[in-house]
Amino acid sequence: MDTIELGGVSVTRVWEYYGSVEMTPEVFFPESSDRVWDEEWVAPEHLDRASGHVRAAIQTWVLRSEGRTVLVDTGVGNHKERPYSPVWSHLGTDFLGNLARAGVRPEDVDLVVNTHLHVDHVGWNTRLDGRCWVPTFPNATYLMPKDDFDFWNPANGRSPGLGRGNQNVFEDSVAPVHEAGLTLLWEHGHQIDAGLRLEPAPGHTPGSSVLTLASGTDRAVFVGDLVHSPVQVLEPDANSCFCEDPAQSRATRRRVLGEAADTGALVFPAHFAGGGAVEVARDGSTFAIKDWAAFAPHGQR
Repeated sequence: MDTIELGGVSVTRVWEYYGSVEMTPEVFFPESSDRVWDEEWVAPEHLDRASGHVRAAIQTWVLRSEGRTVLVDTGVGNHKERPYSPVWSHLGTDFLGNLARAGVRPEDVDLVVNTHLHVDHVGWNTRLDGRCWVPTFPNATYLMPKDDFDFWNPANGRSPGLGRGNQNVFEDSVAPVHEAGLTLLWEHGHQIDAGLRLEPAPGHTPGSSVLTLASGTDRAVFVGDLVHSPVQVLEPDANSCFCEDPAQSRATRRRVLGEAADTGALVFPAHFAGGGAVEVARDGSTFAIKDWAAFAPHGQR
């Protein structure tokens, strides 16, 4: 199954990539324990035990809500020069074909939500047309957190720091849609429709955000990189190596997972393979995975 219904909103998973991110757990999640990675369920979907590398999905969530088509995060993109992220450099995936097979043409998209502006969340904002980067979704409004827009804008003279892997991203995947007049830079929160709302969730990046869904009795939260791997549900204090503000990232992760556990909201991270989304429960001072969503694992669609 690639689509589930949450109240009056349909949610479809569209794949771009699934496989190794060429990093071991010790590098990607330096604060995580060996014990959690030894859990039987972690492999093979989230860890390749042969290579020792973490596995992850790059995917877009397509929401159809109140007659509009909304994309949540746009992956890596094709043909992009990523000198410090070689695993994402010069890809040639069939993402647009996968999107078409889900019934979505680029011109059909009404809104693009970038939960934050990292390399693997904004790539298909643009496509290469000759020698120019142009908006992939020409009729869409691109919703971007202003704090991230300002943080990653090279005109503001920021030192790369942890963000070296984001080199060229603003120039080829953010600036072209902004210059085309298609961006809406939001702060503090943004109501999309009666059931969809963007809320700040800083820490991973200054502008990281979550998209909440409330439709009928169903609840969901699309959390971007709040959790990269399901092991962070079990160990919520274990940041990824890409978190700009580690203390704030831990606090935000605990807050959002706690709210999801208390309200029964389904948690949709950007990179979970397997069932793609999880229902979480409190487990003492941490959390447990109560159940997985019904999305088909990669290769079983």
